[in-house]
Amino acid sequence: MAKITGLGGVFYVVKDPAATRAWYREKLGLDGDYGPQISWSEETGEQPYSLISHFRDADYLKPGNTHFMINLRVDDLDGFLAVLKSRDVDVLGVVDEGYGKFAWILDPDGVKIELWQQVETA
Repeated sequence: MAKITGLGGVFYVVKDPAATRAWYREKLGLDGDYGPQISWSEETGEQPYSLISHFRDADYLKPGNTHFMINLRVDDLDGFLAVLKSRDVDVLGVVDEGYGKFAWILDPDGVKIELWQQVETA
């Protein structure tokens, strides 16, 4: 059955994303292509990671009504979306970026939740 497999990341608004990213890199030793990331491996041999991402404004977080977003990893986005739809959850959008498939929903308090299925890239 399609399910959530972990926390993909935390996304929130900051005054200066570059300076905040530098702080995470310099102070905590966390860096990556899309911002500070924590790599970890699974028995499958994948190299998944959790990400901390900083934005200058909240546009990406809309229509959420907060300054943060929760990103949850899923093992089968299409299957999980079918489950959500069967539970009357409105899906705001779906996109395949090549490196991952994404969909968005809102929780009851208006917090945007991004669902992410990591896709192997060559």
